[in-house]
Amino acid sequence: MRLLILSGILFFTSVAAADAPVEVADTIAERVKSCMLCHGDQDKTGLDAYYPRITGKPAGYLFNQLRNFRDGRRYYQPMAILLENLTDEYLQEMAEYFAAQPYNYPLPRPHALPSATVQEIQVLVDSGDATRDLPACSACHGADLMGVKPFIPGLLGLPSAYLAAQFGGWRNGGVMRGQVPNCMSEIARKLSQEEVNALALWLPAQAASGEPAEQDVLAPEMVERCQSIFSARRMTKP
Repeated sequence: MRLLILSGILFFTSVAAADAPVEVADTIAERVKSCMLCHGDQDKTGLDAYYPRITGKPAGYLFNQLRNFRDGRRYYQPMAILLENLTDEYLQEMAEYFAAQPYNYPLPRPHALPSATVQEIQVLVDSGDATRDLPACSACHGADLMGVKPFIPGLLGLPSAYLAAQFGGWRNGGVMRGQVPNCMSEIARKLSQEEVNALALWLPAQAASGEPAEQDVLAPEMVERCQSIFSARRMTKP
């Protein structure tokens, strides 16, 4: 009899404990945990495309992308639904949180590109091609290609497939890209498919290290050329 009573007490105690509300701290870290289901530490593929990492990227870049998804300038339905009712202030808080999170870059992945192709890619990265009005990659993404604060992401530590998909989106106006003119779209259309393929293999083979550069490293002509990044979708001031 005592055993039955004890068993009943334990049963009802466990039920009551299961029904008790769980206290969760109301912090930005708790509120954005759902984002990490897709945007985990490593780039992952979903049904449609890659879910890129968002930790450690410049806050201004993240804010612009969040607002573009919310406002329809960049289209991906799950993101649009998640963000449709969020304010600029909340998006900025999210962007600053993820920008401050550490990220361990993957090791470089070797490529099998011919030496002549590597030399051509290095010229594009370091010097560009004036005959096609192509600026150097480093002119916008920094000498180390690690990005420029607060609006330009780095090019290193990204998978080849993701880079190829992004270049394809820029060149072909895919649904993952913005619906308004953008300097990267203009630049990507001037690259040949062979150059895109080579860049998508060469960039992941470079070691990612250091921090994004400061904005004052950008030449005035690059700021003017890509003014949609630097002015039209600027972060709100605190």
